[in-house]
Amino acid sequence: MTSRVVVGYDGSDASRDAVQWAAGEALARDGELIILAAMTVPMSASPMSFGVLSPNAIDDMIARVGNHVEDEAEALMSAHPGLIARGKAVMGGAAGALVDASEDADLLVVGSRGMGGFKGLLVGSVGVQVAEHARCPAVVVRGLPTAEASRVIVGIDGSELSLAAAKFAMETASRRGWSVLAVHAWDVPAYDALASPVGPSELELDNLLESERIATSESLAGLRERFPDVDLTVEVSKGPSARVLLEAAEGAALIVLGTRGRGEFSGALLGSVSQAVLHRAELPVAVIGGGP
Repeated sequence: MTSRVVVGYDGSDASRDAVQWAAGEALARDGELIILAAMTVPMSASPMSFGVLSPNAIDDMIARVGNHVEDEAEALMSAHPGLIARGKAVMGGAAGALVDASEDADLLVVGSRGMGGFKGLLVGSVGVQVAEHARCPAVVVRGLPTAEASRVIVGIDGSELSLAAAKFAMETASRRGWSVLAVHAWDVPAYDALASPVGPSELELDNLLESERIATSESLAGLRERFPDVDLTVEVSKGPSARVLLEAAEGAALIVLGTRGRGEFSGALLGSVSQAVLHRAELPVAVIGGGP
């Protein structure tokens, strides 16, 4: 079955970056790229307004937008020989249309902020909703990496979703000929202030660090065997997870993480780490595990 990559497009610079990134991923997958444009009926079409758009006018609007995204698809195929792309226009809100499209997609891609997003927002509401609710892996393009970037950063904390993120990272790296850096961030555990008023000793911290490194490496052993062509490195660092991941991602091609980590509330769709990375990264961020 042909892999299907769906990318949201609204004419904004961010969506154009998303389309460019998605085209590269579709080529790497030997898959099909669908450029999806969603639109809502203008306010003048409301029965409460002074003017009402006729069904024919709405159909004409959909046709015009559809022709535009088809032209975008044609231009992409001309620029990228071997790419299969097509445009599609639908009625509805952008987030809902993209989440619906994720039902039959292998990857969903969206820009960090669309035409309607406030410039002060680092990630628009559509990007956040897509990351939360997509039924397949979702990538929010927070800026295009350099052409030389060839490393995937994946956050690992031992949770099921982080291991799913590691699998996605290894698959992506294998297709692209990239390397993977698996980052596990940890902090000093709670201790009894009465029994140890100065906190853990340096030796205890060194032992904890080594234990975390061994546990992380063991959790990835199966993926090493499955993807022998991928250069996988494990880094265990002390500090807040989001900060450690963002520092490690300098010059990288992609960040991958689960929607929630081991310590997050199960009711939260996006955990604090994934939200922080989405809002502060300057490269594409893949979020794994959204949706029911």
